[in-house]
Amino acid sequence: MKLPELKIGDKVATVPIVQGGMAIRLSTAKLAASVANEGGVGLIAASGLPFDQLRKEIRLARKLSNGKGMIGINAMVAAREFKGLITTAAEEKIDLIVAGAGFSRDMFSVGKEYGVPIVPIVSYAKLAKIAERLGASAVVVEGTEAGGHLGTQRSIKDILPEILSVVKIPVIAAGGAITGRDVADLLHMGASGVQMGSRFAASEESNGAPALKEFYLKMTKDDVVQIDSPVGFKGRAVLSPFSKAVLEGRAPKPVVCDRCLKHCSRSFCIIRALTRAQQGDLETGLIFTGANMWKIKEILPVHEIFKRLKAELSQSL
Repeated sequence: MKLPELKIGDKVATVPIVQGGMAIRLSTAKLAASVANEGGVGLIAASGLPFDQLRKEIRLARKLSNGKGMIGINAMVAAREFKGLITTAAEEKIDLIVAGAGFSRDMFSVGKEYGVPIVPIVSYAKLAKIAERLGASAVVVEGTEAGGHLGTQRSIKDILPEILSVVKIPVIAAGGAITGRDVADLLHMGASGVQMGSRFAASEESNGAPALKEFYLKMTKDDVVQIDSPVGFKGRAVLSPFSKAVLEGRAPKPVVCDRCLKHCSRSFCIIRALTRAQQGDLETGLIFTGANMWKIKEILPVHEIFKRLKAELSQSL
């Protein structure tokens, strides 16, 4: 059976798979372009990047891509520079803007001004309806199985039918998908596409340090925990010396503040903790993860990931 296409705005991905935008600096141009070259949707994680660096990443992704899929950005609404980040991306004529960790009406005015599709991340039906009314081109529906910041404790399989029943725009399911069978299950439920983060974090093109990728492969199911993020959301992370300190209230408080968030509890500095993990510091770094990252046992190139996903999908659809 031929794979269904994913249409967002006037752009079409021939493979209905969206690579999650993983910050800080895990999802950069190389990963996003590699996913787009396979016909999927590659996302550059914009949060934590200076505007000029974001421009460079978008331009590099364009240079590396073959025009088959889509290249977008993912930005946290909770970031102080959120509007500047999405405006910068819109000026660069990005294919789409995905926004999570909060909800902002500003993004729709930016989308309309520059003609860029806006795709909010939502976790309940009321917000999906509001997003559609405000002009969203699609929504990413994220369940509790997702990595990083969580907007719900409910499973994607519980939330997805509710949102499909109230909106007409494309619905992209996110949370827990690792294999083609997982993707097929969500497509069978009515999703137009599926967002995958963990599988691409553990890819050769991911910008994580080799030590971080090896750490992923050593995880067990019991290593997946939830912490209280200073952003104001729960965060799904790997049990590590740093996340254990967060859980026990022992994480070091920030000595200086980068003012990266609109609102911050200052329980610890999340931008620096995530950056340390991306650079391979597994002792004092915060390692975000999806609920099923522990199932991944190989670091693979993006081409091979897509090859296996499509083979599994063809047997399941």
